[in-house]
Amino acid sequence: MIHIKNLVKRYGQLVALDHFSLDIQEGEILGLLGPNGSGKTTAINCLLALLKYDKGEIAVFGREMLPDSYELKRQIGIVPQNVAVFDQMTVWENIDYFCGLYVTDKAKRKELVEDAIRFVGLEEYRKTMPKKLSGGLLRRLNIACGIAHRPRLIIMDEPTVAVDPQSRNRILEGIVELNRDGATVIYTSHYMEEVEQICSRIVIMDHGRAIASGTTEELKQMIRTAETVTIEGISLTEQQLHAIRELPHVFQAELSQEHALIAKCTSGRHNLIRILNCLQEQEIPFGRVYSAPPTLNDVFLEITGKELRD
Repeated sequence: MIHIKNLVKRYGQLVALDHFSLDIQEGEILGLLGPNGSGKTTAINCLLALLKYDKGEIAVFGREMLPDSYELKRQIGIVPQNVAVFDQMTVWENIDYFCGLYVTDKAKRKELVEDAIRFVGLEEYRKTMPKKLSGGLLRRLNIACGIAHRPRLIIMDEPTVAVDPQSRNRILEGIVELNRDGATVIYTSHYMEEVEQICSRIVIMDHGRAIASGTTEELKQMIRTAETVTIEGISLTEQQLHAIRELPHVFQAELSQEHALIAKCTSGRHNLIRILNCLQEQEIPFGRVYSAPPTLNDVFLEITGKELRD
């Protein structure tokens, strides 16, 4: 559905996209992750032909994407991070306006608007002005405006920022439903658990390049961390911490400000038991103990060396 090859975009001396390549198959929910400044927004703007790039190829639905490729753009829906609605219009009027940019038939458009209102659960707010909506409801309106024309490709840029848990769950369930109904989705988020929950494939960007791609499980196989052991309520000297670092399969052990030992281990049996034995031999008291497999956040940190921040 989308083919991007060797895309280069420069802003003076800054290289925003450095031979960036990406293929997206129809029916995917693709999670696009990267630290701030990694090139995600630039890549999306080039994909939509909103930015002129220096070099490379972009094809959407098997055709070259150009600034005047209006037939292609009619099949794309955008849900921006910043809510983009008109405060002077009601919920119904906003959705009708944005749908009208793609669908001119009034009867058909009315049906689509009603479907979008039901889809995001705003039936009781048809005549409400946006400024009277809560943050979560406003996000739902933003989504309805972007998907009312039933696009084949939907680009969602942080659609759940600063929303309540109920609205977040509603939005995530809606994205999965849109995908089941045939839409391909590009999803960016700073919430790793969301990406793990709904994305069929994940691409991690940094310095304008795609540096890792795969399912959540495939990405976890790319890193050293196979298990993270956390032991709370503990106090350790540097010498005691060094003893833990010397244990088999432990490649990193640090003491957090909350007095918790966090030990990252490579694949191996009995990592937790070895660490506990080490503490008991030195008669070191401790509190709660738990072990966890790697998360997507572990993958991101290890691959990029950075935290994903808003």
